[in-house]
Amino acid sequence: MFANTASRPAPPAAPARPDGPAHRPLPWLAAVAVVFVAVQLVVVVPGSGPSWDETVYLSQSGGSAPPAFFSAPRARGTSYLVAPVTALTASVSFLRFYLAVLSATALVGALWVWRRLLPTPVLVCAGAFFAGLWPTLFYGSMAMPNLWCALGALAAAGWVARAVLGETGRVAPFGAGAAVAAVTLMRPADGMWLALPLLLVAVRRPKMLVALAAGLLAGCAPWIVEAFAYHGGPVARLHRASEIQGGLGWNIAVDDQAKALEGRTLCRPCDIPWKRPGTTVWWAVLPFLTAGGVLVARREGRGTATRVTTVTAGFLAVPYLFLIGYAAPRFLLPAYAVLAVPVAECVVYLFTRARHARRPVGLTALALLVAGHLAVQLQVLSRVSASSHSTGAGYAAVADALHRVGVRPPCVLSGDQAVPIAYYAGCSSRQTTGHDASATPAEVRAGARRVATAVLVAGEGQPPPYVRAWPRVVLADTRGAGTYTGYLAVPATAEQSRP
Repeated sequence: MFANTASRPAPPAAPARPDGPAHRPLPWLAAVAVVFVAVQLVVVVPGSGPSWDETVYLSQSGGSAPPAFFSAPRARGTSYLVAPVTALTASVSFLRFYLAVLSATALVGALWVWRRLLPTPVLVCAGAFFAGLWPTLFYGSMAMPNLWCALGALAAAGWVARAVLGETGRVAPFGAGAAVAAVTLMRPADGMWLALPLLLVAVRRPKMLVALAAGLLAGCAPWIVEAFAYHGGPVARLHRASEIQGGLGWNIAVDDQAKALEGRTLCRPCDIPWKRPGTTVWWAVLPFLTAGGVLVARREGRGTATRVTTVTAGFLAVPYLFLIGYAAPRFLLPAYAVLAVPVAECVVYLFTRARHARRPVGLTALALLVAGHLAVQLQVLSRVSASSHSTGAGYAAVADALHRVGVRPPCVLSGDQAVPIAYYAGCSSRQTTGHDASATPAEVRAGARRVATAVLVAGEGQPPPYVRAWPRVVLADTRGAGTYTGYLAVPATAEQSRP
């Protein structure tokens, strides 16, 4: 009557199933996503203008200006991401809304990959932890690659963990390969540092190995093709990218990353006083929460999943902590996203233990610590957003002043902050020095005979020798860079077109 199963091999251990009150994690994850979008729309988006890097990415796929010079370290993924919007409208508000909603949806999607591995409370806590960090909130609506690398890394690690825990079929390899391809398309270096640990974890799974390698190659393909077309090949492009980034090598940037967390989107150089060390408390506690989460997950039978995340996060953090000489909080977003899993394991365990032990003092203390952490993140977010809005307003003021003196599209800008201001003004940017150098002084002078041209000087700076005879016009005062002065060459045809 009953089949004899004594001789059958034991099936692979099933991934942990969600438990507790939320057998359906989607409503809880959706709630996290809604709050994530709402905070961006209230704090970050109003008054926000494109940053320097954003203007480069936006100009490649439409926007309001000709394409800016695309330097060796950059990749095209962000431009592809925003192309559906920039092809239709130059509205920054619509772009911000599109990216905020899309990033929230992608956050839910990346966490959804883990639904078969984690209990719902841990899954939701991981999402809330990552979504509550000020760099996550700030870049959720920005046309920048780092957050998308983070979400892709979280999804890729989840797919590999599912395969390691015995899931068969083609879904996991396909998902992991697609996630690695997306990360690599955004930032090839991040894609490589993501693929390395995942390849090591999946070394005994040929399908997963092939999928990861294929995803890495597919994501790198546009960068490689462009390297041959414009940079003399991949090796030459890597060399130039290293030069622009200050030379890749042994550089301990741990202290720089800690300083940057107080509200600096870029800390280069980072020889600044550390004014708000309290903003780094959560960062200092992060390794201990991670270690605690690994121990908790091992006891609960979920040790494999947390081992995948911790190894992956370690690889993703290495280049930004030890191989470059400057810092930006967005660089570590991929590591934070993956570490959210063990951190959530630890936090949920602490709350559960305090509740079961009926210790209201412990629960209250934990709740106050979490509330304090979120308050610090929101405070820094508000400060960073205000600074970003001020910078964008300064760019817009200079662009408006240029329009008033006759520098209108088609036009060319060079000099201080010419790349972002050119985007705001609808002009092309042609730098003669620096990382974005794309023209010689002779070429700028020759072009000035045909189209309106301005060379910008900020603050107490001095104009380059080749424009000192050009008419000088004071353009606008800005909060960060002081007063902008323009040295103008406006051909007669451009003068006649002025209203």
